[in-house]
Amino acid sequence: MNRRKLLKLLGGGAVTVGSGKALYNTQVGYGVVTGTNVTEQDLRPLIAQYMRVDDYRAELDEYAVELSGDTVAVLDGDDVLAERSVTDTTPEEGAAVDAEFDLAGGPVEELVRDVPALRAGEFVVEGAKFDEFFDRIADADASPFSTGATRDGYDYADAETVGAFIGADPADPERVVTALRAAFREHSSYDKPRYVAGSIEDNILFGTVDLRKHFESPVGFEALESGEATGLFCTELTRRANESLHAVPAHEATAPVVSMFVSDTRHKHAYTGVATILREDGKLVMAITFLDYMHSTLYDDLKLTGVLGDGLDAYNSRHRATDIYWHR
Repeated sequence: MNRRKLLKLLGGGAVTVGSGKALYNTQVGYGVVTGTNVTEQDLRPLIAQYMRVDDYRAELDEYAVELSGDTVAVLDGDDVLAERSVTDTTPEEGAAVDAEFDLAGGPVEELVRDVPALRAGEFVVEGAKFDEFFDRIADADASPFSTGATRDGYDYADAETVGAFIGADPADPERVVTALRAAFREHSSYDKPRYVAGSIEDNILFGTVDLRKHFESPVGFEALESGEATGLFCTELTRRANESLHAVPAHEATAPVVSMFVSDTRHKHAYTGVATILREDGKLVMAITFLDYMHSTLYDDLKLTGVLGDGLDAYNSRHRATDIYWHR
C-alpha cells in the first residue's frame, strides 16, 4: 500500500487526531496553561546529566593533544611526548607544556583548567535567542578545545558531504545554521503523512499496527540531495543538524560549538541545542541557544512563515526540555 492510498484510507479520523494533537502540542505544557519552557527552566542540571568530557583528540599542525580519563597527552603520531594529570596539573604547568611544543591556542592549559569544572558541573548556563547567540560569543574568551572535548560520543559527518548539501563552508557554524534551514526546505519537507499515521497508530490503534513503516524512507544527506527522502521527522532533522555542526573540529571552526539533541517527551518533540564554552571573570560559562528545524521546515511547507515567523529560533515559550543528550 502506498502513501497516498493509506492516507485516503485513514480519512477523517486523521484530521480529528491531528487537530487534537496540534492543540495539545501548541497550547498545553509550555507554561501557558501548565508546565514550563526553556526560558524558565534551570538548564544546567539537564545539560550536566548526560555530558561526558572524555576521549578527545585535537589534531594540530605538527602534534596532537589527547584527553583520556585523567590524562592529557601530547603526541607525535602514536608516540606520547608528554603526559599530565587533569586534576593535578595547574593551568600554569599546562601552559609550560604548550610552550615546550609550541602548541597554538594553548590546548593543554585550557583542558587542565576547564575539564575538572565541566565534569563537576561547575559552570554557569546562559541562554540566548539565535539572533543573539553568535554575537554573544564573537568577542568572548572562547574555549575551543574544551568545547571540542564535550563532543565525545558523536559520529561526525564528512565535511565535504555537509558542505555540498548546505552549499556553505561547514567550518562556519553560524552560516551552517542558516544554510541548513534553506537546505532542508529545498531538499525535503516535514513528513506530515508519517506524523498523521503515527498519531493514529499511537492514539487510536494503541500501537497494535505499525502504520509508520508505510511512510519511511532513507534520511541521510545523500538521500536528501537525490530526492529519495520523502520527508523528515523532528528527530531526523535534529540528527542531521548535529552531524553538520560537528563536521569540522571545534578548534578549526570560526566559532567553536557543540550541538545537542534536545528531547521533549511531554510533546514527543526533538530539536537542536548549540553551545560553546567561555571563560568570563574567572568563571566557566556555557552560552547556549536552541534551534527547531521542524518548525522552520513545516512553516515553509505550509506557506505560513509570514504569519508564524521563520520558526528556527527555539529559545522561547514554545519549547521545553525533558532531556539534553550529547551522544544520541
